[in-house]
Amino acid sequence: REEPAKDSSQYRLKAAVHYTVGCLCQEVAEDKGIQFSKQTIAAISEITFRQCENFAKDLEMFARHGKRTVINSEDVKLLARRSSSLLRYITQKSEELALNNLEQKERKKKKSSAAKGRTTSDEQVEAVMAESEDSNMA
Repeated sequence: REEPAKDSSQYRLKAAVHYTVGCLCQEVAEDKGIQFSKQTIAAISEITFRQCENFAKDLEMFARHGKRTVINSEDVKLLARRSSSLLRYITQKSEELALNNLEQKERKKKKSSAAKGRTTSDEQVEAVMAESEDSNMA
């Protein structure tokens, strides 16, 4: 039962890759003043799709080797190790994401601390008011 769904999603992925390769080839053609045949675009699309499948399998194996079920940024860096420019780019983006995540955690921490501080001061005001009411009654 899963095979038709898998075939359908794989067909959609292949179509998306083909469309994207076609768009990229059109941009290059306009920029460089050259033409790409339909067969060339189809061949580039097929090679690209197969390479992406290989990347996915490699990433899965890297995570499995690390006894993990989730692929992480270190797996992606390992995959890109043969292309120094790609590795630099991925490392830079990974560091940016880590910094953004850290900043978001700090903001959440400050918000929660501020909320706790307000609650504490509100509770203190209520306690003082309760004490003054008690002393007024006495």
